[in-house]
Amino acid sequence: MREMALFAVIRLALWVGIWWVLTLFDIGVMLAGVLAALLAMLISILFLHRIREAAAMRWKAADDRRRARKSEPVDEDAVEEDALLDDYGRAADADGHEADGDRADGDRADGDRADGDRADGDRADEGGADGDRADGITRPER
Repeated sequence: MREMALFAVIRLALWVGIWWVLTLFDIGVMLAGVLAALLAMLISILFLHRIREAAAMRWKAADDRRRARKSEPVDEDAVEEDALLDDYGRAADADGHEADGDRADGDRADGDRADGDRADGDRADEGGADGDRADGITRPER
């Protein structure tokens, strides 16, 4: 914070000095203020870069410390559980089974086939063999 305050005070003193010199030349108070601001900015960019960089690095370090304090704590159990689930998925793949429950014959564990047909011949979006659907609409048999 001291570097930033020092940089601001130096720029302000530079602006006041340039403005005072320009008003001595009788170019007007407002025009002298605008030109002094431009010249002070240019001089501070060209010659005060070390002070500006020191201030910026201190602000960055403070911001990083603040973010580190506010970051969410890591749940160690969740990381271990994720690792176990990943190991289980790899073991299932190594056995030849898909992770989503498909069997080798194309049927899923819930009785649906991978292509949307049920194992008993009905479509998955239809109800039972009589054509009743879950939404109450009956369809004629095929």
